[in-house]
Amino acid sequence: MLGRFATGVVAVTAIDPADGAPRGLAVNSFTSVSLDPPLVSFCVSTASTTWPRMKAAPTLCVNVLSERQEHVSRRLAARVSDKFTGLSWRPSPGGGPLFEGALAWLDCAIESEHPAGDHIIVVARVLALDAHADHGPLLFFRGDYGRFDA
Repeated sequence: MLGRFATGVVAVTAIDPADGAPRGLAVNSFTSVSLDPPLVSFCVSTASTTWPRMKAAPTLCVNVLSERQEHVSRRLAARVSDKFTGLSWRPSPGGGPLFEGALAWLDCAIESEHPAGDHIIVVARVLALDAHADHGPLLFFRGDYGRFDA
């Protein structure tokens, strides 16, 4: 039933401090938590092998994906060793991978993690943010990707 709730899609990225490699996750459970202080949250599966390598980074970059970036979400959701092959990115001001064409970005630092069933709720403090591109949002609905038609 929850698949009938449309969500936006973000890519949470970081540079792995252990080896300097870019890491990333596709997430559709992203939300604003607080304006003062500026906090956001997202959920990560406890089975994720990527999250343990990302969370030690000093900053994360949340990329708000556009309707043109379904390939980014699919690549980051795949179980492959190098998720960044073929993806165009540059460092955000905080150093995390920022994908070309993302609608907006937020550089964040992890505030806390909360176990919740088979997921971890991550609360992160927003350090900087900006709009980046001007397209429609990438949406996820009933197990597939879509676009917003106004």
